[in-house]
Amino acid sequence: MTGDPEPISAQARRALEQELADLRDERRLVAGTLRESAASVGDQADQADQLRRADQLGRLDRRIEDITERLREAASAGPAPTDVVGVGSTVTVRFPDGGTETLRIGEVAEALDQTLVTADSPLGRALLGRRPGDTVRYDTPDGPATAVLVSIGEPPSS
Repeated sequence: MTGDPEPISAQARRALEQELADLRDERRLVAGTLRESAASVGDQADQADQLRRADQLGRLDRRIEDITERLREAASAGPAPTDVVGVGSTVTVRFPDGGTETLRIGEVAEALDQTLVTADSPLGRALLGRRPGDTVRYDTPDGPATAVLVSIGEPPSS
């Protein structure tokens, strides 16, 4: 990562925009319950619940701010690159056993997304800046491994 704003794919942008909308909805609900409970604070349990909601509101605000900033940076960075691998790229790689896999290079792992490789993972770091035809070397728990970058973009048709 260069420190410059990194582009993101359209799919990653949509996911961040959806997460942002969900977080804003959740924030409205939490803020509403916090206001309601502030008017009727009684015993220590009520006070503890109010503190918990205030902490939750702070976490939501920080995540909303992070996503908003990331979307702003991505907008100034332009589209994901298509000539070299970057954050937001979709790539097809071939492994030594002949198997191929199409993966997305992302910033953060998304739950249950088996096609996403984070840019800071060993394979992700090895692929960044590479072009089709390049062989990359990276470390795995089982030792060193290699893969060939077949294409950038949608997978080639068979």
